[in-house]
Amino acid sequence: MKLQRIVFLLAASLLLLWVISPSPDIAAGGEAQITEETKYIALTFDDGPRPDTTGRLLDGLKERGAKVTFFLIGKQIANNTTLVQRMKAEGHQVGSHTWNHTKLQGQSCSVISAEICRTDAALRSLLGDGEYWVRPPYGLLDKCQESLFSVPLVTWSVDPEDWKLKNADKDVAAVLSHVQPGDIVLMHDSVPASVDAALRIVDKLQSQGYQFVTVQELLELKGITPQPGVMYYSDHKWR
Repeated sequence: MKLQRIVFLLAASLLLLWVISPSPDIAAGGEAQITEETKYIALTFDDGPRPDTTGRLLDGLKERGAKVTFFLIGKQIANNTTLVQRMKAEGHQVGSHTWNHTKLQGQSCSVISAEICRTDAALRSLLGDGEYWVRPPYGLLDKCQESLFSVPLVTWSVDPEDWKLKNADKDVAAVLSHVQPGDIVLMHDSVPASVDAALRIVDKLQSQGYQFVTVQELLELKGITPQPGVMYYSDHKWR
């Protein structure tokens, strides 16, 4: 009788565990579906817009349903208004890369103000009011200068140095060998080979379950409220 009682209790325990264990999603065909968490990534482009490269990039991104972030050189906006308007209309984030691509580190407050305010004014005149985030040229800014900005600042966590390589195969390899969910990837839509590489990178990572979003979306999806004067490197690193 004692043995029968032990067997009964064991069987009851196993039944209870089976009842309370979470079950996988079952498709209509009866097969268990294992769902993966979406992997988000922000692809960003500096030094544009340029009519011979940026338009082709926008075409490719639209075909793939990918959203990215463009950091524009202010003095190039006036001659490329259609491209800039298209960026916003197609759901991309538009930001500032200063007026003259000036290295801000070590500069006076007046120089920084002129470089940022002039570009901000050009963007507001064309696209309307909004927050136009800033990427300091070369990613360089003194810590004490960050408080001068009324918008979030953006650098990157993956840099394939595409502006130097100018080789699509090497660009693709450099990104794919380092990228992780939550990364901010730096590229340049001013370089033809970079456009080729970027679209190949989108194709490859989308096939791996990545979704391309703007930098603002990347942070907000992680539950981060972007703050003025804070430098964001990825959705898990900032200062």
